[in-house]
Amino acid sequence: MKGSLSSLERLMIWYQSNCDGDWEHQHGIEIGSLDNPGWYLHIHLEGTPKADSIISRRLVERSETDWVDVEVKDNMFKAHGGPGNLTEVVDMFLSFLEGTLSEGTSE
Repeated sequence: MKGSLSSLERLMIWYQSNCDGDWEHQHGIEIGSLDNPGWYLHIHLEGTPKADSIISRRLVERSETDWVDVEVKDNMFKAHGGPGNLTEVVDMFLSFLEGTLSEGTSE
């Protein structure tokens, strides 16, 4: 089933699975644009199975407009990327959930 769903659909399923009448009022997902330009994805992990996870910051710069930066600490998944990297940033979160975004993983 994973292969037939888009990254966005998988993110929505994860969000819905954590909505319990309480979590979504205090925590959640933030997606927005950056002025350099680019995207950010911030996901509150408190109250989820991934709470208290830590992944050191890593930056992958392929060009001025093709880059990603991710870090997990303080019960937050924080990822940023260039203007064409929103799907990659979401995929990084999904990899984090699956345990395949681990310490030392970078390009």
